[in-house]
Amino acid sequence: MTYARNGHTASVLANGSVLVVGGFNGSIYFNNAELYNPSTGIWISTGSMTYARSGHTASVLANGSVLVAGGFNGSIYLNNAELYNPSTDTWTTTGSMTYARSGHTASALANGTVLITGGTNNGALISVEVYSPSTGTWIPTGNMTYARNGHTASVLANGSVLVAGGLNGSIYLNNAELYNPSTGTWIPTGNMTSARNGHTASVLANGSVLVAGGFKGGIYLNNVELYNPSTGTWTPTGSMSYARRGHTAFVLASGSVLVIGGQNNASRFLSAAELYNPSTGTWTPTGSMSYRRAFHTISVLTNGIVLVAGGLSNGSSFLNSAELY
Repeated sequence: MTYARNGHTASVLANGSVLVVGGFNGSIYFNNAELYNPSTGIWISTGSMTYARSGHTASVLANGSVLVAGGFNGSIYLNNAELYNPSTDTWTTTGSMTYARSGHTASALANGTVLITGGTNNGALISVEVYSPSTGTWIPTGNMTYARNGHTASVLANGSVLVAGGLNGSIYLNNAELYNPSTGTWIPTGNMTSARNGHTASVLANGSVLVAGGFKGGIYLNNVELYNPSTGTWTPTGSMSYARRGHTAFVLASGSVLVIGGQNNASRFLSAAELYNPSTGTWTPTGSMSYRRAFHTISVLTNGIVLVAGGLSNGSSFLNSAELY
């Protein structure tokens, strides 16, 4: 990439290119954006956002535009949002969220709206809101049962959204809850075996959700568990070879889950990657990255190749490198 960055987002556009937006390089919060062209393997600069931000979310809408919301700019938490138009390479502002927030989740729902949950604004947030692309406005919806930051949100096959784990002040959460888009309400579901934040959640082909790794009160986790939407319960499955947080995970076309990188103690960052086999519940090592990195982005290209970009290689080394799996 042109710029080393952490806390950025990466979105695969309809034309197959990857849009990387914002982030932080240790001294500067970015408003710039760049595009990766899979055909040429090169990055080019594109239009800059109105606002610099890190820890924001980016969601590809049904019309192909990208919604960027919230984040932190070094001095304040942001509630503003803007839209990227791939046809013109330009950004326009859209309605602002009700609450400023960073480290929240964004989930594209079946009806085309985007659900924003939690995050932090000098404290974990319980609030939830929905963006309507047709009106460009945000509508508050039912609050979660628990305020949380560093959690995951997964859209299930029935359209509901599973939120799991996270951090509420100094409390690491093991609880999970479900959002019903039809009613705008939340109901509790089964608790995870382990409290965690900074984990990943992947929806498998059979509809279950694989939660892997994370961090709990000074301990980096390698344990993994599965959520069964039919029963609302969690069961442990095979543990990863490495404890890790700040890693990435993606479900490949084969149905296996690729987990990459992350941090497994205060000073150690990983290049190691491994694959989860849902049929056997086991993990196997696969090729390692060229660079140790955590808090990077992962994007699966239209040809099935995985692009990893940016992140941290230790506590103070920000990366501009990208690599393909």
